[in-house]
Amino acid sequence: MRIGSKRMSFATAVVLVVWLVGVGLSATDQGSTRLNPANGHAKAGVDAAVPSIATLSALALQAAQPGGQKQPVMVEDVFKNVQALKNITVDDFMGTMGLMSAALGFCCNDCHIGAGTDKVKWEDDNPKKRTARKMVFMVQEVNKTNFNGRQVVTCWTCHRGRDTPVMTPMLDQVYSEPTVFLDDVLTKAPGTQAPDVIINKFIETIGGAQKVNALTSVTAKGKSTGFGGFGGGGQVELFAQMPDKRSVFIHFPDDPDRGDSSRTFDGKAGWIATPLAVVRKYPLTGGELDGARLDAELTFPGQITKALTNLRTGPPTEVLGKDVNVVQGNGARNALATLYFDRETGLLTRIVRMTPSAIGKVPTQVDYSDYKDVNGVKFPMHWTFTWLDGRDNIDWSDVKFNEPIDASKFAEPNPLNAKK
Repeated sequence: MRIGSKRMSFATAVVLVVWLVGVGLSATDQGSTRLNPANGHAKAGVDAAVPSIATLSALALQAAQPGGQKQPVMVEDVFKNVQALKNITVDDFMGTMGLMSAALGFCCNDCHIGAGTDKVKWEDDNPKKRTARKMVFMVQEVNKTNFNGRQVVTCWTCHRGRDTPVMTPMLDQVYSEPTVFLDDVLTKAPGTQAPDVIINKFIETIGGAQKVNALTSVTAKGKSTGFGGFGGGGQVELFAQMPDKRSVFIHFPDDPDRGDSSRTFDGKAGWIATPLAVVRKYPLTGGELDGARLDAELTFPGQITKALTNLRTGPPTEVLGKDVNVVQGNGARNALATLYFDRETGLLTRIVRMTPSAIGKVPTQVDYSDYKDVNGVKFPMHWTFTWLDGRDNIDWSDVKFNEPIDASKFAEPNPLNAKK
């Protein structure tokens, strides 16, 4: 049995320039979309217009003020003419755009003329945008009428990377080796090892419970290369502190005008900053906040059984040609995390986390390899971070454990550090 996945086209992976700037770690795979200097704003999305940076920043700052009401920034607070995707937060709205693009195999500029350039026409209300609205309403009605409102049908259910869904089966495919896709939510598979057995083997393999549980912080530096080399390389910094703080920064020394990309989580609040995007910074208040918390907790392997509840073992399968054991658990609220452990070595080779959005679950995947000993604990020196906006290959170096970390590393980032 093997897990199959349709390879995302190069264009699809790299030109979701504006909408998913914050879903992953960085803007490594993004182009340089800027605001219209004439009016300070640009239209964007299926049914929205982007306000000025000042407007969005003020709303975001208001939402995150200490001692304030800390109300989430909703899509209606930030964007205009919202029709199909109301009553969701800004970060969840970004995720829905990525799911649409991935489901149809579209690039941003398939619907937004000139996306990825300074000549983008966000205001063009073209037939594709109108069709997208109709499809959102249709999917919502199908789920409401047939599944009691449960999110069973999504764009991906039918489209699978095509703008027009396939209607007729190909006989060669019918009679070939089947490609097995795991369900989003797994049930306990009979005849498999208990989750604790699989996880404990991993902990022992990387150094043992005593050493692993003694970790209080992780810092690392590395280099990042975007999908297909698009966007150039960056210098990456990782800061993580027990039990639930983590930040990742990507700097581009060869392109200082680009500014830094960052994703920070201080244990309660989270932010994404991507200076060259239309939305340069926004707080994490929806599904991505749950995902950021889970990322921070799972940075420390000893917390797996604390961060995830209702652990169950799924059916054994293959990942990248290797037999793996599959363990899934529930994170905060509606977040899901599926962990894949090499059946032979016991090492963790992949984590896929999913958080809900208005039109489906938003996946984020990290593949781990090249484990090296760092002060008695094995650390994966190569990460492949994949999200709906592309893919980063990160090679870590200078990994340190239990070093003090200044609290400012987890604070709200400054997205306006790019030169004008």
